Amino acid sequence: MSQPLTHLVNWSHQLLSEVLSPGDYAVDLTSGNGYDTLMLAQRVGPSGRVLAFDLQSRAIESSADLLREKGIAINLLERPIPFLPVGVTLAQANHVDFHVWNTHEPRAIIANLGYCPGGDKEIVTQPETTLAALRTGCDLLASGGRIAVVIYPGHPGGRSEADAVDQFFIGLDESQFEVLRLQVVSRPQSPFLLTAAKFN
Repeated sequence: MSQPLTHLVNWSHQLLSEVLSPGDYAVDLTSGNGYDTLMLAQRVGPSGRVLAFDLQSRAIESSADLLREKGIAINLLERPIPFLPVGVTLAQANHVDFHVWNTHEPRAIIANLGYCPGGDKEIVTQPETTLAALRTGCDLLASGGRIAVVIYPGHPGGRSEADAVDQFFIGLDESQFEVLRLQVVSRPQSPFLLTAAKFN
């Protein structure tokens, strides 16, 4: 059965899966309930590494529960360490500090902006921290890697963040990145997906 075009998270998973192999390293900038983290962990396998961030303890706990249920090894860290262990590392931290936590060149980076589904809708990603994390991600991304961001303009503050992230991707150096934008144009307030592939 085909998936609805509006299910952009599924598209982001497909686009990142194409560049991930067992043993790779990937990053989830917004772990939320853990579904993106799970996808990354399944793609890199037990010999790979995944680093996942979230500010909310509830989100970290939810992600940990999902990963344990699927039999995936997790590490819960409160502060950065010199070398990330194999498996999934969950960090209750702001993704603006990605550069402090990172120890490898990621092959894939994912983010779902806005608020955590089922969580506090007052706690949302902010343009300033999102852009800082994306700049770090693009700098660190391995050649041949991809970064995918699903953007939700419909919630309060979402449009300003959407516009800022859109301009960030548009401004990426075309000698280093190809950028894909997916949106259901008949629904202008619907989420959209931006994906950048690094080739240099």
